[in-house]
Amino acid sequence: MILGIFTLLLVAVSVQAQQADVKAAKKAISAYKLDPSASKEKLREALAAILPEPTGEDVSDPGFFILKGEILNELAAQIVVVKQTGFGSLEELPQVDGVAVKAFQALVTALEKHAQAVNSPNYLFQDAMKGIQEVQANLYNFGVYAYEAQDYGSAYLNFSSGLACHEILKKEGQKSSLDDAYAMKDQKFFTGMAALNNNMTEAAKPLFEDLYQANYDNPAIYEALYAINANGEAANLDAAYHYLKTGREKYPEEVSLLFAEINHFLKLNRLDELTEKLKTAINREPDNPALYLTLGNVYDNLYQREYSAGNSDLAGKYFDQAFIYYNQNLEKDPTNFDALYSIGNLYYNRAATLTAVLSELSSDSSSAGMERYKAIEAEVFVAFDKALPYFQKAERLNPNDTNTLIALKEIYIRNNQPETSNAIDERLKNVRDGGFNATAFFNE
Repeated sequence: MILGIFTLLLVAVSVQAQQADVKAAKKAISAYKLDPSASKEKLREALAAILPEPTGEDVSDPGFFILKGEILNELAAQIVVVKQTGFGSLEELPQVDGVAVKAFQALVTALEKHAQAVNSPNYLFQDAMKGIQEVQANLYNFGVYAYEAQDYGSAYLNFSSGLACHEILKKEGQKSSLDDAYAMKDQKFFTGMAALNNNMTEAAKPLFEDLYQANYDNPAIYEALYAINANGEAANLDAAYHYLKTGREKYPEEVSLLFAEINHFLKLNRLDELTEKLKTAINREPDNPALYLTLGNVYDNLYQREYSAGNSDLAGKYFDQAFIYYNQNLEKDPTNFDALYSIGNLYYNRAATLTAVLSELSSDSSSAGMERYKAIEAEVFVAFDKALPYFQKAERLNPNDTNTLIALKEIYIRNNQPETSNAIDERLKNVRDGGFNATAFFNE
């Protein structure tokens, strides 16, 4: 019996302690609001009292969750003041992760408890509505802070909670900070961008589609809708390009949309359409070396296509254009490995295709055939000789690139320099076996 009474006393003390915490929280937050600049300790006391999980009657009491939302909201507002004015210190304030979202969640819970309770007073409902109106601004600010810190998951939680606030307020006939159509569009845009940057495409898609239908004046929505529809298991490039094309027509000077279109045509290997678009991009950003390299690659592929089709004159023109744009890249960035390798590879492939022609001519023992053979053979050696210095420079920049080492090995074999070829082959085997060449072979 004594043990049973002792147990009951413990339960009673526990309940009283929880009730005392709620009272302490109310007292502390009231004291803090009277003079918030005097001491942050009262806010800390209020949080310490209200943050533990509720027990007993508090579990179903809307007032408990309204108080919790109020205290968290106050902390969120103080953080915003410090960040926006620079007065005070964030270190002086209590630290609560996701404070604005937690305030919103507490207020939503309060509304749920109010709806479930029998004869719950109406003033609790009004207090919850007021709290949701207040937290809406905090959610937006914390969304911005998280987005700027590239914490896109937290940014999405804050921004989307702000949208949820609006839905709750409008359902109950209350005013919302998103009643203004432009404010609502901006909020949807930021929410969508946060979701997209956090790889939450399913959450982002309806937001950007709403903005598209509303003719929202921002080119980023067209790029976003393109990215959403062009990627993933349900990718639809036709639907994706529809958005991109619309955006390009509406914002013809927008460089990001132009680059997205270039990448689209690269993905589809529509080379002929790429040349003019890349030239346009170069005119917009003449100091961007990547554009020259990309255009060189396009002309390189066009050269190979036309040469394979037997259109030697057109192939020659494309070869020259590839060389020009690769060199223009090197003018912007003389140590660009990709450009150096690409020029070497351009000549190397030319030598390889001519070598195939030599194989065909080898069976022609006529004087004309032999003369043709010697002429093409000379072209082969010229092409390899022109490729060599570019591969050497590329190897100097990256001594572990297997393609560069293969090309160098083959060129030195053809130049009848087996010692050099074998040395390079050893370095190639080292890389293929998982090793690493600490220094370059051509390190002059």
